[in-house]
Amino acid sequence: MSILKSLITGAALSVAVATSSIAAGVDLNASSTGLALQGYDPVAYFTEGAPTRGNWKITSTYNDATYRFASEDHKAAFEADPEAYLPQYGGYCAFGAAMGFKFDGDPNYWRVVDGELFLNISQDIQERWVTDIPGYIEKADTNWVTIEDKDPASLQ
Repeated sequence: MSILKSLITGAALSVAVATSSIAAGVDLNASSTGLALQGYDPVAYFTEGAPTRGNWKITSTYNDATYRFASEDHKAAFEADPEAYLPQYGGYCAFGAAMGFKFDGDPNYWRVVDGELFLNISQDIQERWVTDIPGYIEKADTNWVTIEDKDPASLQ
């Protein structure tokens, strides 16, 4: 069963890597349509303390990606200072970046640390990431300099 689980996880990660570089460029994790954060509101992580789906009618485009918001107030806050709300590592998994890879960050596995939003790919990866958040952020920051502009598939 463990081998099967590993194969399925590997296949899922391959699909995540392949789809994450399609739209807005390899340094940003967005869908093939350019939708960032799978439609979740980036401001809500800071104001609501929870992942919140954005409204398709309330959007803003930043760096060729489309962001959705739960309210006009959230959209205004984002437009006033987008960098304050963007997920680190272009929305890719923070633990993956620490390991030198780019995997899709899941908006449901997140953490705000020192005023910055970090995503992880899954619950089990996030559980591992939280065991040494400062250490993994330091590794990810170092790695991001060399992997930011690389296609996720090239890092496999």
